[in-house]
Amino acid sequence: MKSIVSILRVLAIVAFATGFAATASAQTAPLVMKIGTATINDTQHQWMKAFAALVEKGSNGRIKVELFPASQLGAIPRMIEGTQFGSIQGYVGPPEFLSGVDSRFEVLSAPGLFKDLAHASRAYQDPEFNSAFLALGANKGLKGIGLYLSGPVVINTATPVRKLADLEGKKVRVLASALQMDQMRRLKGTPVPMTLGEVIPALQQGALDGVLISEPVLTVLRFYDVAKFIFETNHAVVASMTVINKGWYDKLPADLQKVVSDAGQKASNDIYQFAIDFVETQRQAWIKAGGELVQPTAAEHAQLMKLMLPIGAEVTSKKPEEKALYELLLRAAKRTE
Repeated sequence: MKSIVSILRVLAIVAFATGFAATASAQTAPLVMKIGTATINDTQHQWMKAFAALVEKGSNGRIKVELFPASQLGAIPRMIEGTQFGSIQGYVGPPEFLSGVDSRFEVLSAPGLFKDLAHASRAYQDPEFNSAFLALGANKGLKGIGLYLSGPVVINTATPVRKLADLEGKKVRVLASALQMDQMRRLKGTPVPMTLGEVIPALQQGALDGVLISEPVLTVLRFYDVAKFIFETNHAVVASMTVINKGWYDKLPADLQKVVSDAGQKASNDIYQFAIDFVETQRQAWIKAGGELVQPTAAEHAQLMKLMLPIGAEVTSKKPEEKALYELLLRAAKRTE
């Protein structure tokens, strides 16, 4: 009888120890943070890598960041939905794709606001504007943690475009933004909102003639194989943004919330020089791959900017909240000239 009691005691101790070990292991297992983007080996991907390193170091391994570039987590709308509803923790991409969540995300598409890329970057990081912009989407399950430069806007086409008139009648992919769609209409083209993954097949099939896009993305994704002509209008700038699931963030301990927020801000500031250098290296890579770069003449660029400058005020005037954010951006641009 005593031997049976002893055996039961031993089994109880083993069971307790096993359960305790499992509990301890669960408590020490890192939180997984999955972040997706549509591109690869570009500024967005580099931002993700920098952010992951900062978070894992700052959290002492308590958060493990898993990166999924090249639409591995699905098309852009699916990644945004996944971030909102918590099946993934973050999405990286142009904020205009979030305009279905809140139309104010599109204000950065407004053309003609910045003297150059450095000016655009300074305006993005202006504390008042940056704070307001990152707060968009909070009531829809999103928290912004980073806003940063991607590159200048250009028009990539399957057939040569060497002057503004060559754009008339062309079907050109744009971001899902009224501000970008209006740009193509002013140039007498047809804007076609479309996710990035659909663009190359559409160009191959003739459903599109071109794409309004951030210049560096084109070389990385080998657009020169289907559309080798770039018209360097440089009339606007494409930004990138990182949003994460707000519910996931809110459940983090305060110290880890700070780690994530601080990492997002630091990565956004630190990515600037990479973005600037990346634009130029990709321009040279485009030429080396057989692509063609064309700049409008000074007279044509002046004509282009005359067409583009009124768009921001005109489009945002239709919605008071969007107008207020656009005016905040104008003030940030003025402060950071």
